[in-house]
Amino acid sequence: MSKTTKPENLQKALNEYLENYVEDITEDVEDTTNSVVKEAKQELVQTSPRSGVARGTKYYKGWAIKTGGKTRKRKYYSKVIWNKTNYQITHILENGHHKRDGTGWVEAQPHIGKIQEKYGAEFADLIEKKIKRRSK
Repeated sequence: MSKTTKPENLQKALNEYLENYVEDITEDVEDTTNSVVKEAKQELVQTSPRSGVARGTKYYKGWAIKTGGKTRKRKYYSKVIWNKTNYQITHILENGHHKRDGTGWVEAQPHIGKIQEKYGAEFADLIEKKIKRRSK
């Protein structure tokens, strides 16, 4: 059964509907972000290089999730996966580097880019499905 609204109350009714819609979408985005980031972190732990020890800690064990969130002008929801113990070597492991003595090149061990592409696409698909579901 449809609910009728008088013309003078139309703006109030639309504002309420839009506020509820935004809250629902925000909740969906936060839930989806949390689940995808947890999966991506677990896969990074599994696929990270395991040879050698850097600064006394193992590189693959250092992956963590960091929450972002506010600027002066607006609030937003974000999560970042980073290596809290050995963040300095993520770039050289992903892209390769010169050997210490300068006689050659150490091959790259790509492990971050693959996961970023995979879970970026998965995240976009999940968000699109949830928004389409809400708008029906």
